[in-house]
Amino acid sequence: MKKVAILVADFYDDNELYYPYYRLQEAGFKVDLVGAIASHAYKSKHGMIATSDVAAKDVKADDYVGLMIPGGFSPDYMRRSSDIVAFAKQFADAKKPMAAICHGPWLLASVCDLKGKRLTSYYSIKDDVVHAGAHYVDEAVVVDGNLVTSRTPKDLPVFLPAFIALLTR
Repeated sequence: MKKVAILVADFYDDNELYYPYYRLQEAGFKVDLVGAIASHAYKSKHGMIATSDVAAKDVKADDYVGLMIPGGFSPDYMRRSSDIVAFAKQFADAKKPMAAICHGPWLLASVCDLKGKRLTSYYSIKDDVVHAGAHYVDEAVVVDGNLVTSRTPKDLPVFLPAFIALLTR
């Protein structure tokens, strides 16, 4: 069974983690929650708990067909973990499918060459996306090469089909 990694860190957006988690399973993928620490309880911005299956240092991008980066404020915490950054960079270097929603492009800016790429994100990090070299567009979902981005939880119904299409081609 093909596997997808979803990154998890404190202050993740509940909808942006759980909606992809279950939709990807419905699409036939095994899904691992990958955190900085294995079997660690991470708290969402609304207080829900998600426990990581594995630590980023213990897995490789070769183990997965794609990477999903939920938003909330968690991408800021993800960027503070050298293990998560190194793990995500493996996907970027291999040009494997990567999906980021809301504040997720913060991590993309840390691990990808975004120069000339079309991306979207939550409006408050538009400047970060632009300063990383990307062309910001205000659209529900943007696919550019191996990258899929969306703005907010309202975009999840178009975000996940676009990511799944990239994973299955």
